[in-house]
Amino acid sequence: MSDIAPPTLSARKLCRRSGQHEIVRDVSLELRHGEVLCLLGHNGAGKSTTLQMLAGALLPHSGQIEICGYDLARQAAQAKAHLGFLPEIPPLYRDMRVDDYLLFAAGLHRVPRAQLAHDLAETKRRCGLQDNGGKIIGTLSKGYQQRVGVAQAIIHQPEVIILDEPTVGLDPAQIRDIRALIRELGDAHSVILSTHLLSEVENICDRVEIMKEGRIIYSGSSDDVRQYGDGKMELEEVYMRITEGGADKEATQ
Repeated sequence: MSDIAPPTLSARKLCRRSGQHEIVRDVSLELRHGEVLCLLGHNGAGKSTTLQMLAGALLPHSGQIEICGYDLARQAAQAKAHLGFLPEIPPLYRDMRVDDYLLFAAGLHRVPRAQLAHDLAETKRRCGLQDNGGKIIGTLSKGYQQRVGVAQAIIHQPEVIILDEPTVGLDPAQIRDIRALIRELGDAHSVILSTHLLSEVENICDRVEIMKEGRIIYSGSSDDVRQYGDGKMELEEVYMRITEGGADKEATQ
């Protein structure tokens, strides 16, 4: 990954309130091509709200988001054409067959008719769904339903892929498979995902942004996190040290 590559996603000073409570406050981050960024934090830290704003599913009360150079507020259609989004609860129609659902998703993303067959086959290959096209989504295991959720997010070949807790509720084998898929996606796209699992940092992420109480308190590479405290602490201890308030001076935000 080149250090001079332009960002595919750029967010500046995002804020989101619920009544008088600030759910997200002054969050800024960037994502570049070929990068997997983990948004790490406890439940309630503001991760999902941040990702919903980045995906255009929720408007920030203040701040700016650009996707591949397009302002998400003023040029929403152009910006969203470069986005793929998997919410924490995948938007699946469980009574549809896999192929029919993915073709429906492709239509929503305005994939040209001439490309449909190729893009469908390629997306199923990438997500390990080659033998599942004719199956009803509701009959699939949760791991395979999650694969379908990822497939609908990438069917239009977006530059930026946003995944909210993509491994939550999966068994160890399913987690391994989804992590391998995310790592592969990171080679050709830009991926940002939320998680509260430290093992995601070790296995799939290039960079880490740690959130607490709606703001980013630490930003660094995965190697930086591993080497925190001269590399003498376990990852769990590093995370606790940062989130308990001792690492604000380390944050780049």
